[in-house]
Amino acid sequence: MTSLDTLFEAAKAIQAKAYTPYSRFKVGAAIATPEGQIFTGCNVENAAYPVGSCAEAGAISAMIAGGGRRIGEIVVMGEGKHLVTPCGGCRQRIREFAAPDTKIHIAGPEGIRKRFTLDELLPFSFGPDNLTDR
Repeated sequence: MTSLDTLFEAAKAIQAKAYTPYSRFKVGAAIATPEGQIFTGCNVENAAYPVGSCAEAGAISAMIAGGGRRIGEIVVMGEGKHLVTPCGGCRQRIREFAAPDTKIHIAGPEGIRKRFTLDELLPFSFGPDNLTDR
């Protein structure tokens, strides 16, 4: 299993690579699979604002491309003094590959600021089980 320190450092390293010429607000995300693989992503902005992508979406894409299918835990690192939790769309993206008790660690440069489960961030969520239990 991957240590939380390793996951934190991976999120911090990828955050520095974010492409944010408009907001200047860098976000990094690091996913650990249950098997211990780590996948990272950073936010990528675009002059046509809706076309940008979130760090969590990038990390999930990297995980899928690398053969992973389950999120064991995730660290999301943002800047500033406020918690930078996944947006609504990314909460749903995480839900696709995570269990309700999956740990989502919210970090700043100084370390982990708060921990949530997916169920705390996205209660009563719609997911793959809703489509197979018909």
